[in-house]
Amino acid sequence: MYPTRPRSALRTAVVWEVVRAALEKRVAELDQPVLDVVDTGGGTGNFAVPVARLGHRVTVVDPSPDALFALERRAAEAGVTDLVRAVQGDTQTLPELVPPGTVDAVLCHGVLEVVDDPAEALGSLAGTLRRGGFVSLLAANRNGAVLARALGGHFAEARAVLGAADGRWGEQDPMPRRFTGEELDRLAVGAGLRVESVHGVRVFADLVPGVLVDAEPGAMEALLKLEEAAAGQPAFHAVATQLHLLATLG
Repeated sequence: MYPTRPRSALRTAVVWEVVRAALEKRVAELDQPVLDVVDTGGGTGNFAVPVARLGHRVTVVDPSPDALFALERRAAEAGVTDLVRAVQGDTQTLPELVPPGTVDAVLCHGVLEVVDDPAEALGSLAGTLRRGGFVSLLAANRNGAVLARALGGHFAEARAVLGAADGRWGEQDPMPRRFTGEELDRLAVGAGLRVESVHGVRVFADLVPGVLVDAEPGAMEALLKLEEAAAGQPAFHAVATQLHLLATLG
């Protein structure tokens, strides 16, 4: 289980299990216990610190000095300071910060939505990978936003998301960009990656009223198990808040 609070686990557990399994597979393939991982936009270390606790070296590249300060404090509390490196930067400066072909895994969670050029950004990330390395790509799902706006009674906004090239419902939309599964697949292929798996993230978690989860004994755990069971089924990808792709450099 991902080491976090129960409510946060609804948002992270599916991705964590995929990443953890991919790291284990990579360790077995290379027959070496320690991998080199880059977490771009990794902020305060929600994934970087747990990855480091598995024994891997993690470089977190993030533009926010405050987030990196919090990361260093979090790494110290977890006893993994020697395995976590905090570097201020972004996908544009990544080639200057991480030499090409030196990384076994890249975590790219919530980054493509905010960069100027998603294709260029993903290409830069792929360029850091060793052959056989993988990218964990998590991005906002356009179709999930359509459902969420419609269920909230915002029907015009739901329709706007469907027709907008960037998947936004208007100028007040806080999300700069959303993707369909097909768009993410094309971006991955364009970066020279091969998509290994696709999972829907937060299929139900953002639709179920919090009072139902908090008030009913065992509801949180049951919902988490439901999320995990539905994540890998393509029929549920369309309604997920986010899509998670695991893609390798062939």
